[in-house]
Amino acid sequence: MIVEQLSLVDFRNYAAADVTLAPGPNVFVGRNGQGKTNLAEAIGFFATLGSHRVSNDAPMVRDGADAAIIRARLAHGDRRVLLEAQLNRQGSNKARVNGAPVKPAELPRYAQVVLFAPEDLQIVRGDPSARRRFADQLLVQRAPRMAGVLADYERVLKQRTALLKSAKARGIRGDALTTLDVWDDKLVALGTELIDARLGLAADLAEPLAAAYAAIAGADHRPEAVWALSVTGGDPEEGADAPAAAASGSRIADLFRQALAARRTAELERGLTLVGPHRDDLVLRVRGLPVKGYASHGESWSVALALRLASAELLRAESRLGDPVLILDDVFAELDADRRARLAQLAGGYEQVVVTAAVEEDVPSALRARIVRVEAGTILEATDA
Repeated sequence: MIVEQLSLVDFRNYAAADVTLAPGPNVFVGRNGQGKTNLAEAIGFFATLGSHRVSNDAPMVRDGADAAIIRARLAHGDRRVLLEAQLNRQGSNKARVNGAPVKPAELPRYAQVVLFAPEDLQIVRGDPSARRRFADQLLVQRAPRMAGVLADYERVLKQRTALLKSAKARGIRGDALTTLDVWDDKLVALGTELIDARLGLAADLAEPLAAAYAAIAGADHRPEAVWALSVTGGDPEEGADAPAAAASGSRIADLFRQALAARRTAELERGLTLVGPHRDDLVLRVRGLPVKGYASHGESWSVALALRLASAELLRAESRLGDPVLILDDVFAELDADRRARLAQLAGGYEQVVVTAAVEEDVPSALRARIVRVEAGTILEATDA
């Protein structure tokens, strides 16, 4: 897949911008705060329906505007498709494909993007929500229908939790709250599907993760990514040990129901839903030890990079759209010379690579085929090496 043209209106610091991109490497160069990352963020939005920097869309709308528009012309071989997303400060977003209105959830069917940024260190060092978000965004890219499963699960979770809070306020005991059983059934059905998909994803990532880590770090430290599930006991969200489940399908559903029954009293006391995929954690290890708290800075960077590169390899192997667009946002300045060279070699094999950098010389020469200079929300020039 190739992004041939990107157009922005009232997006971040851009009143209006048009950028032409080429196959192979494209480097956006400019001082910090000029808008380089905003261009990368706009491309990534079509694939994940979100930002890698913020959890909601409002900050992406230019100050003083009611909505932002992102348009991209994509090439899938000889086929062209025009995608448009309208991000509204208030109300639901809108989308178009080749001028025809569609639901925004349809956009990832046409765009596959893997974006790596310094914020990705939070995947390995941050709280479980960062790792869940990484996994769920990749799930949606692999199977866009999972966006609906995730949205439905969040809706049921919100309504069930509201019921628990109401019961807590009124002092209702668990056996008197019969309406909770209805929400339990819905939570189990949707949550089991999500857990099963996440377990499958972790299994599929194992081989490409090991290969990508060895390529980046130059060593085999046996990287692992396994799910700690709240349905099997403990609470990963609060740091309590919870073993990963080898089972799937009906077995997970049984464990889910048992865990809900065991935690009902605690849920009523706290007014929270304490069991489900929203409490799970993707545990990352190198050399048999958790990355969080044990890995060095270089190892942490290597794991984060390897997760994104492994994601790109999965999408590349499965997609009919061609390679995903690989975006490396302000990454090379953080890497030592060896990791820079290894990453450049790996990235060079993709159909299209987008790199942002404050200093052009930080980017290995092999990736400096096309330079686009950015200043204060303005595209100054594009030059080919």
